Amino acid sequence: MSAVRWGRGAAGFGRALWPAGTPGLLAEEGALGGVWGRKRSSTASPCEQDRRKDWGHAELLEVLKARVRQLQAEGMAEVTVKRVAKRVAVARAPEAGGAQPPRQAPAGAKGAGAKGAAATLSSRWAQKLDSDQQLMEKRKQRLEGKLQKRVEKGAWQKQLRLEPRLLSRKLASQLQHWEQGAPRSPWEEQLAQLLQEAPHRLSSEAAAAPADRGPESRLEGQQQRLLSFFECCLLTGHLPLAHHVLVTHHSKSQQQRLLTLSMYNMVMLGWARQGSFKELTYVFFMLKDAGLAPDLQSYAAALQCMGRLDQDAGTIRRCLKQMAQDGLQLQGLFTAVPLSAEERAELLRAVRKAKPAFTPPRPPVPPPQVNTSPLLREIYAKDPAVSYPRLHLSLKELQGLFQQQLRVEMATTITVESVEKVPLLTKEVLHARKTLAGLRTRWRTALYRELQETKESEAHAAREGRLSLFPYLCLLSEKEVVRMLLQTLQALPAQGESLLFLAHELGLRVFKRKQLRNEVQELEQRYSKYLHLLASDTQVAEPCLPRQHWEALGVPEAPHEQPWPMSVVVQLGKQLAEVLVRAAQMPSSLAAPRSPGTLIPVLYHVYSFRSFRQIGILKPHPAFTQLLETAAERTLTFESTDVPMLCPPLPWTSPHSGAFLLSPTKMMRSVEGSQQHQLLLERCPPAELHGALDALTQLGNCAWRVNGRVLDLVLQLFADKGCPRLGVPAPPSEAPRPPEGRRAPNRCLLPEVSPAEKAEMRRELARRLKVAREMQSLRADALYRLSLARHLRHRVFWLPHNMDFRGRTYPCSPHFNHLGSDLARALLEFAQGRPLGPHGLNWLKIHLVNLTGLKKRESLQARRDYADELMEDILDSADRPMTGRKWWMEADEPWQALACCMEVARAVRAPDPAAYVSHFPVHQDGSCNGLQHYAALGRDSVGAASVNLLPSDLPQDVYSEVAAQVEVFRRQDAKQGVQVAQVLEGFISRKVVKQTVMTVVYGVTRYGGRLQIEKRLREIHDFPQDFVWEASHYLVRQVFNSLQEMFSGTRSIQRWLTESARLISHTGSAVEWVTPLGIPIIQPYHRDSKVMIKGGLQSLTFSSSVDTSQKPNTLKQKNGFPPNFIHSLDSSHMMLTALHCYRKGLTFVSVHDCFWTHAADVAVMNQVCREQFVRLHSQPILHNLSRFLIERFCSDPRTSKSIWVSRLMDTLLSVPKTGTFNLEQVKHSTYFFS
Repeated sequence: MSAVRWGRGAAGFGRALWPAGTPGLLAEEGALGGVWGRKRSSTASPCEQDRRKDWGHAELLEVLKARVRQLQAEGMAEVTVKRVAKRVAVARAPEAGGAQPPRQAPAGAKGAGAKGAAATLSSRWAQKLDSDQQLMEKRKQRLEGKLQKRVEKGAWQKQLRLEPRLLSRKLASQLQHWEQGAPRSPWEEQLAQLLQEAPHRLSSEAAAAPADRGPESRLEGQQQRLLSFFECCLLTGHLPLAHHVLVTHHSKSQQQRLLTLSMYNMVMLGWARQGSFKELTYVFFMLKDAGLAPDLQSYAAALQCMGRLDQDAGTIRRCLKQMAQDGLQLQGLFTAVPLSAEERAELLRAVRKAKPAFTPPRPPVPPPQVNTSPLLREIYAKDPAVSYPRLHLSLKELQGLFQQQLRVEMATTITVESVEKVPLLTKEVLHARKTLAGLRTRWRTALYRELQETKESEAHAAREGRLSLFPYLCLLSEKEVVRMLLQTLQALPAQGESLLFLAHELGLRVFKRKQLRNEVQELEQRYSKYLHLLASDTQVAEPCLPRQHWEALGVPEAPHEQPWPMSVVVQLGKQLAEVLVRAAQMPSSLAAPRSPGTLIPVLYHVYSFRSFRQIGILKPHPAFTQLLETAAERTLTFESTDVPMLCPPLPWTSPHSGAFLLSPTKMMRSVEGSQQHQLLLERCPPAELHGALDALTQLGNCAWRVNGRVLDLVLQLFADKGCPRLGVPAPPSEAPRPPEGRRAPNRCLLPEVSPAEKAEMRRELARRLKVAREMQSLRADALYRLSLARHLRHRVFWLPHNMDFRGRTYPCSPHFNHLGSDLARALLEFAQGRPLGPHGLNWLKIHLVNLTGLKKRESLQARRDYADELMEDILDSADRPMTGRKWWMEADEPWQALACCMEVARAVRAPDPAAYVSHFPVHQDGSCNGLQHYAALGRDSVGAASVNLLPSDLPQDVYSEVAAQVEVFRRQDAKQGVQVAQVLEGFISRKVVKQTVMTVVYGVTRYGGRLQIEKRLREIHDFPQDFVWEASHYLVRQVFNSLQEMFSGTRSIQRWLTESARLISHTGSAVEWVTPLGIPIIQPYHRDSKVMIKGGLQSLTFSSSVDTSQKPNTLKQKNGFPPNFIHSLDSSHMMLTALHCYRKGLTFVSVHDCFWTHAADVAVMNQVCREQFVRLHSQPILHNLSRFLIERFCSDPRTSKSIWVSRLMDTLLSVPKTGTFNLEQVKHSTYFFS
C-alpha cells in the first residue's frame, strides 16, 4: 500500500485511529537520506488539479476500504463498520461529482444494524472512541491549568539531589562527619584534605573500576551522550540538574563506570562560576570516590571558586602545595586551561592571596611553527618581493559587507524570494493566504503549549536521574523553535518525507544554532584589521598569507565543540517532529466542505517501502498541500550556513576554526557523531596542517558574482515549462498523469477487477509516481539554485570551503556553488576581472571548443582555427540565443558554451581585445586524472603515454584506446565463433566504455562496471536488447583485460593497496595514512551498529558505520583504500597548485581535477600545475606509505605474533616495483591538463 494518502484523522477518523508507535510496528529506516524539499507550487491547470484530487481520492478510498475489512475481521460491531463505510462513500462523492450515490449495505446488514443499535454503545471500539475523546478534553483542561499557574523554574529544582551517594563506606562516613561538624570544619578545609588524599585509591569499589579511564577522545555511546547532556545543562543554566544526574550515575557502580574526569570537571566548573563551594566539594568527594586524581582543570575550578568567595590564604596554600606534589605547574593554570577573562581574574585573585608576588605568565607567543614538508618549503619561505592578490573592493566596502553577513548569521536564517511564476492575486489566492495566516497564528499558540508540556515531561524524567532531552529543548528560545518548526512544515514536500530524515535535520539545526559566539564587538575590530590584507586601498607591513595575518592579530582560537551522538540528534529531532504533528491541526472543512468543523491533523504518519525497508513517512494532508498551492506564497527560507557569504570568510586556523563569522564549522566534514577524523586532526602538530588550512582559505577567498544574462535566459525557461534537454527541470504540471480509462487507479476498487490487473495498475502507478518524485526533486534543486542566484544578483559573494576525509575540497554552500551541473557553473563568474592580454582571447576560443566536445583529439591550434570557422555561429548564439540558429544548444555543456559565446563576442567586438577585462573562468581538465596518478606512481611508460603524461603533438584519448583494444579482443573471439562477440560488431565505441574506464581507477567492481555498460547498450536503439545482459558481461571482462595490458603497473599498485587494507582490517584497525601535505586520513568504514529510538509515532532504527567500537568493515576498507588514496593524491596536487598560484597573484578555484582561472593566466596556471605534479610524484610516495603503515600497524610488540600482522608486514615490505618513465617529461606535455 505504498504511495497511499492515509492521514491520521483523514476523512474524519480523528485521533482515535492514529497509528500507535508500538514496538511491534517497527520501521527499518536504514541510512539517512532523502530530498529536503522546501516549497511547492504548481502551474497546473484547474483540470489537471482535479485529476490530482481524483488520484488522491482513489488512494485514500483504497486505504479506507482496507480499514473496513480490518474492523470487520476483528469482530467489530456492524454499526461501527457502517460508520467507516459511510465515510468511504462520502469521500467518493467528490470523485463522481456527486452523481454516484453511496453504496448501499445488504438488507441483512440493515437488520443486523437495527438490532445491534444497543450493542454499538457497548462496543469496545465505540467505548474507546468516547474514552479517547474524554481523555483529550481532560488533558486539554489540565494543560491549560498548568499554563495559567506558570510554576517558577526553581520549584522543581528543589527536588534535585545535591548530596552525593558514595560507594566507599569510609568516604561516606567522612562526608557525614564533616556535614554534621560543618560549623567547626569549613568546606575549604574539607576540600584541602580531599585534595591531599585524592590520588590514592581508597575504596575497593574504586579499585575494581576499569583501569582505562581514557581521555575524552575515547568517549563512545553513553559517555558521549552524558558529556553532551552536561554541556547543555551548563549552557542553559541548569547546573543543579547536571549535578543531580551526576550524583545519580555516581551512586550506581555500573553507571559510575561511564563517568570520566572531564564530566566531573565540567560540573565543578559550573559551581565554581557560581561561587558554590559546598556543591563543588561534593563533586570532589565523588571524584575521590571514583578513584580519579584531579588535574589542572579540577584545581582551576577549586581556586576560582575560592577567589570568588574571598576565602583565607591558608586553604589556598594547601591547595597549591598539593597541586605541586601532584606534579602540576601553577603556570599551567593560566596557559593550559581554557578560561574566560573573568574566570582568569578570579583565579589570579585566589593565587595572589597565597602568593602576593605571583605574576601570571603572559599568553604564550607560540614559537614560529614551520611546516617541514619539502613540498611546501617555497610557499612559506620569506620573500618580500612576493605579491599576493588583493580584492577589487575598498576597506569601507568590505566593512559594510561584513556587517551584512553578521546580521545574516545572527538571524540564523535568511528568506529569499522564489523564482516561481507570480500568480494573479485573485479572490481565491487572497482567501487562501488569509486562511494560512490564521492557521499559522493558531499553530504558534499550539506549538508554544506543546513545547511547554514536552519540556515539563522531560524535566520530570531528568529529576529521576535519566538522560532526558530537557536541556537540549532549552538551548533555543521557544520562539526560535516555533519558527523552525513552522518553516519545516512549510518546506515539507507533498509526497512527504521520511520521519528519520526529518528527525535528523531538525536535530542538526538545533545543534548548529545552539551556540553563536557573543564576542561580536571584538570580532568586528579584529576582522577590520584583517581586511587591511585584502582590501584594494590598504597596505600591510609585510606580505603574508591570510592565516598568518589573522594569527598575528592575536585572535584566540574558537572553543572546540563536542559533537552530539547521532542518537541524541535523532531523538531530539524526533521529539520536535512529534510536537509539530500534535500541534498542527486544521478544520476538517478545508478537506471536506460539508463536514463538521472539527480539527484534523495537518500531518499524518504512514508506512511505506523503499527498496526492502519499511519506513515511516510524515505526509501533509492533501487539503493543506492544495491550500499552499492556491496561496502561492513566493518565499524560501535557508539556514545562514547554507548560502554563500557576503564577505570574505574567516581564514582557517585550526580543524574547527574558520569559514563563517559566528557559526561553527568543521574543517573536515564527516557524519554527525563521528569523532575519529576530528581527533586525528587535533592530535596532528598544527604546522603539519598549514598547507591544507591555507589552501582552503585561498579557495574561499575567491570573490564571485552572478552571470546576469545567462540567469535571465534560464529564468525564462524555468517560468515557462522548463527544458530538460538543457538541464532546466519541468514543473510538476508536466509530470506523468494518473492513468485513465481501464487503468485508472479508482478501478482497483471495483470487485470485477482481477488481482493480476490490480497488480499491474499498482506497478504502473508506482512507476509514474517515481517519475513525478524525481521531477519534483530536480525542480526543487533548480528552484533553490535559481532563487539564490537572483537574490545574489548585483552582489559580490564568497564560497567558504572545507574538505572530506580524503582531503577533497567542497564549498560549504550546498545549493549554489561551482561544483554543480553545467547550468550551475554557467551562472557563476569571477567578481574580479583581468584584462585578456595577448593570449587570453585564444584561450577563450579553445575553452569554447572544449565545451562543445567536438575536437577532443585535435591540437590546440586546430581548436582555435575551428572556433574562428564557427565565429558566425558563436556571435549568433551570443546575440540571439533563443531565436537564432541555436548552435550552442548542441554542445556537451550548452549553458557554459553559451556563456563563453557571450564572452567571446564581447571580446572580439572590443576596440582592443587584449585590454578587454574578462570575468569569465577558463577551465583546464586533467586527462583521466586518476590514471595519471597511478601511471606516475608506477613510472609506467605505456600508461603515461595513454593519459598524456608524455609530450605529443595530439592529445591521447585513453577511452578510445581502450575501446580499440576491446575491439581487437572482440574480433579474435568473433573469428572463433563466439556469438556475443559477433553480435557486438559495430557497437563498441568510446561512449560505451568511458564510464567504466574512468571509474575502474576509483574502485568500481566488475558488477558495477557491467551495470554501467548495460546502461550504455540500452541507450543504443539498434542494439538487440535480448543480448544486453550477455554483452555487458562480455564487455566488462574485456575492458578489465584491456586495462590490465595497458596499465600493468597501475593494476599491481591497486592490488597492493587492496591487499594491505584487507590485512590491516583483519588486525582490527581501520586503514590510516598521511597525505604528502601532512593531512591525516582514516577510513570511516566499520561494521554497522544498530541504534534504536523507541516510543512516539514509531520506533526508529538506523545503522551507523562510524562507531569506532565496532570492528572495521573489511570489504569497504579494502575496496575503498585504492580510490581514497588516489583521491588524497589528487587533492594534494590541487592544493599545491592553489598555493603556488596564490603566491603568483592568480585567481584560482577548482572542481577536484578541473582547475579554473582567468583567461589571461591560463598559461601560468598550466606551468604551475605541471611543476607541482612532478614535485609531488618525485617524493617516494609508496615507500613513505609503506613505512607509515608498518610503524602504525606492525610495531606493537603485543600483536607482533599475530598471523595477520605477520602477513601484513610481508605485504607492506613488498612495495610494487616501478618502471622507467621520466617524470620531467610531464612539464612539457601540452595535453596533461588541457
